[in-house]
Amino acid sequence: MGSKAEFEGKTVVVTGAGGGLGSAIVELMAQRGARVIGCDQSSEALGSPHLASRHVFNLLDRASIEASLGAILDGDGVPDILINNAGWTRAETLPALTPDKIEQEIDLNLTGVMHFADPLVKAMAGRGSGSVVFISSVNAIKHFGNPAYAAAKAGINAYAKAIAVELGRGGLRANVVCPGSIRTAAWDHRLAKDPEILGKLQRLYPLGRIVNALEVAEAVAFLASERASGITGVVMPVDAGLTAGCLPFIDDILGA
Repeated sequence: MGSKAEFEGKTVVVTGAGGGLGSAIVELMAQRGARVIGCDQSSEALGSPHLASRHVFNLLDRASIEASLGAILDGDGVPDILINNAGWTRAETLPALTPDKIEQEIDLNLTGVMHFADPLVKAMAGRGSGSVVFISSVNAIKHFGNPAYAAAKAGINAYAKAIAVELGRGGLRANVVCPGSIRTAAWDHRLAKDPEILGKLQRLYPLGRIVNALEVAEAVAFLASERASGITGVVMPVDAGLTAGCLPFIDDILGA
């Protein structure tokens, strides 16, 4: 675990700062001394007392992205750490896809993320130091549904590796965290509709449970920190073992 002063003097930009995972990342980084700049699509989402600065933009609106980038660089300076967390999906299976949904989910989860990250990444490399962490998904590693979202997140994994390889000599590291299902308010709503779904989930996860937001935030903080100074271009699942193998195959076919 990092020290309480691990990020002292560091400026950290967190997108999707008002969501379940984003809020956990913001709180953890602030507790460890960071000056946290929060970004989300509404000012209402940015009520956390841990935020030193707040910026509102929509990843589907390039003009709002560019305006916020200018405000961040002019008002807050080049960040030391960039955590790209914002993302969203609704089309859960191939039959649910439409041309509009494909475009929206790719634009939101890949194109918009790259539009926002690219100027900051280049500014950090130009300064000669920085750490970038992208929140991707296990859906980018194996197929668990959400095909357009999964394709976009696979693109994020590739983009992070491009940064790691091309800008490493500029002092920049880039890594990816791929969460499985996270126990947030979104899952609480799903459980309220179908309490049995948790038992179904537990059969899939070797740890017998899904992860919580703090567990994912800890992985993000580690990769962002100097403790991970020799790590770049890594795609790290934080998924209670989901992508390690198929537990139901062991249980149902091999009878272990």
